[in-house]
Amino acid sequence: MSSVIVPRRSVLYMPGSNSRALEKAKSLPADGLILDLEDATAPDKKEEARELVCQAVAAGGYGSRELLIRINGLDTAWGEADARAAAATPCHGILLPKVERPEEVVALAELTQASRAGLWCMLETPLGVLNAQAIASAHPRLQGFVMGTSDLTKDLYARHTPNRLPMLTSLSLCLLAARAHGLAILDGVHLDLNDEAGFRASCVQGLELGFDGKTLIHPKQIEPCNEVFAPDPGAVEEARRVIVAYEAALAEGKNVCLVDGKLVENLHAAAARRLVSVADAISQRS
Repeated sequence: MSSVIVPRRSVLYMPGSNSRALEKAKSLPADGLILDLEDATAPDKKEEARELVCQAVAAGGYGSRELLIRINGLDTAWGEADARAAAATPCHGILLPKVERPEEVVALAELTQASRAGLWCMLETPLGVLNAQAIASAHPRLQGFVMGTSDLTKDLYARHTPNRLPMLTSLSLCLLAARAHGLAILDGVHLDLNDEAGFRASCVQGLELGFDGKTLIHPKQIEPCNEVFAPDPGAVEEARRVIVAYEAALAEGKNVCLVDGKLVENLHAAAARRLVSVADAISQRS
């Protein structure tokens, strides 16, 4: 796992066949973009979208935004060509949809072995969720998971509910696998663009569960998502005090200390350092 902190509060899907959307994405305050050749692109536009996306990434202009290209599945008529084309661009990651077995990750790695891009997997089927741990350890280039909660809900015959209770087992299993193997993990989308309160609640839930950020379907979702997933300034200030106090304790040969009446030991100091690192990375990107 890389020790470099990459802000991934908000990651917006952009249709690969829409050149205006690809251009507009350059000015949006999202931490990352998923340039989509799969679900957002009609079958008769697949090849055109591939060319548009690869040209856009090669041309640049996206600043510090992390760029992932979601290709079509390797078992489709477009998948292998998508993978090779994406590998020839300076994108940060190649996202494979509907991953169910570790062998699919290995196949993607072989197709893109000349690329420095990281590999990402969408977990959006029951089998993919159940195999999350094996998928997480499939290849050293794997960087993260993206939850596909819409397809997963369909396959489970579940319902979209405000508290997402039907999703919690699947989300937790994938989170456990990702963290056990040092991967990033992004929460699924919120489909109702008019449900602002529900969207914010799903962001808060994702943050509390442990996700790095959330995937989005519309630019209007970026600002509230960034706000929820950004470290609270008060918490950052407290974390800095924890770090200073704990380092002072270590210098005195102690392994614990008190900060604002709370016991602080190594695990709290480690969490504080990560929180400060995330806040600093967001500040530098801004």
